[in-house]
Amino acid sequence: MRIIVCIKQVPDTTEVAIDEKKGVLKREGVDSRLNPYDLYALETALRIKAEKGAEVIVISMGPMQAEAVIKEAYYMGADSGILLSDRKFAGADTLATAYTLAQGIKKIGSFDLVITGQQTTDGDTAQVGPAVAEFLGLPHICYVTGIKDVSPNSLTVVTDMLDTLETQSLQLPALLTVARDIYQPRLISYRLKLSSKDREITVLNYNDLSQNQGSAALEDEYFGLSSSPTQVERIFPPSSVISREILEENPHILVKKTILKLKELKII
Repeated sequence: MRIIVCIKQVPDTTEVAIDEKKGVLKREGVDSRLNPYDLYALETALRIKAEKGAEVIVISMGPMQAEAVIKEAYYMGADSGILLSDRKFAGADTLATAYTLAQGIKKIGSFDLVITGQQTTDGDTAQVGPAVAEFLGLPHICYVTGIKDVSPNSLTVVTDMLDTLETQSLQLPALLTVARDIYQPRLISYRLKLSSKDREITVLNYNDLSQNQGSAALEDEYFGLSSSPTQVERIFPPSSVISREILEENPHILVKKTILKLKELKII
């Protein structure tokens, strides 16, 4: 079995610089980490690998610094990794991101299963996984909280439908987006870190992906900010205003003043 896991590097802070002109986050030089939701996707793939035998390939899109999260996936047990990196990919919305990932997955070739996290902490749209499946023409199930059975040709999973849990089966190849309740992600293995520290990461750019359709350019391509059908009209950091008022009275008067102040602020 061949499993592809989509992972993303996200800012490791809420204090991220913003390019107000372009309407995007400035990611260069910002402390980053592997998107927490993707850890559940990777753990799911690694458990299937341990139980059924599988090759686990991780794929990510981003600047060259995103190699760090692919290396982290190696330290957890992934077998190989691909980074899609090109200035043409920068500033992509969810559709352009999904399109680029789908082209990267096509470049990999044959596979049985694609797994993504439910969402990312820097976007929270939960749109990319299903959109990748649509671009690849794959059956897909979202909000998966459990894997009941894995066979060479099919998969049975449990999904969270908010008011009930539903068991569903689908034919492979397919795509799943997994919820954070599925498994507890493992820690980095020091042994794997030593054995995989020099493992290669394949980097693909726009020209590499354009070869998916031979010498002809990709039709209806969606790459980067300029080709994203949705545009951010304005993005800005929220203003942070902190004021403090100290009340000093005897307890009875202080209670009355506090209640009046809370009513004035419409807290009560």
